[in-house]
Amino acid sequence: MPHIGLKEGVIRRVSGTERQDFRDHLLRLSPKSRRSRFTGSVSDLFIEQHVDRLFSSEAIVYGWVVDGVIRAVAELHPVGGPLQATAEAAFSVEEGWQDTGVGTALLGRVLRAARNRGLSRLIMTCLPENARMQRVARKHGARLHWQEGDVHGLINPPVPTPMSLWREAMEEGEGFMNALFRPPKVAAE
Repeated sequence: MPHIGLKEGVIRRVSGTERQDFRDHLLRLSPKSRRSRFTGSVSDLFIEQHVDRLFSSEAIVYGWVVDGVIRAVAELHPVGGPLQATAEAAFSVEEGWQDTGVGTALLGRVLRAARNRGLSRLIMTCLPENARMQRVARKHGARLHWQEGDVHGLINPPVPTPMSLWREAMEEGEGFMNALFRPPKVAAE
């Protein structure tokens, strides 16, 4: 699979009606990428259950869509009660699209969503060998530390501003229009 630049796709919110497309993305991950996403080996059944849990929760999912197919995803999962103002972020990028800036752009979108929802702590966890994710996290100011065999990143998003709220609203509108008028899906490899 050739590398495709970020401009070849669009980042937009993934809706519950696209859960099958999201599931298909996770199932296409190579064993190495799947292990990186879930910090361990997981079965297809686990992925099915993860997708069901995700879309029945408060989570927000952003996808990077190329030719109507989800090729990368960022998940924002609120954790704890509303007073904790904490969320966890998780990412997956199919191998042919890694090292293209997609992960960095997705983290930027997740940070804006966290910021605009008043979340003051964004947590990311990855395996020690996942240098790509660590680089992406550092680009966005994450403080990394090693704990119990994993790398944990912490980012404190700033408070929302009228500009950050406006920008998210514009991106959501653009994403909605893109989904509404999206081209037909290209057959998956």
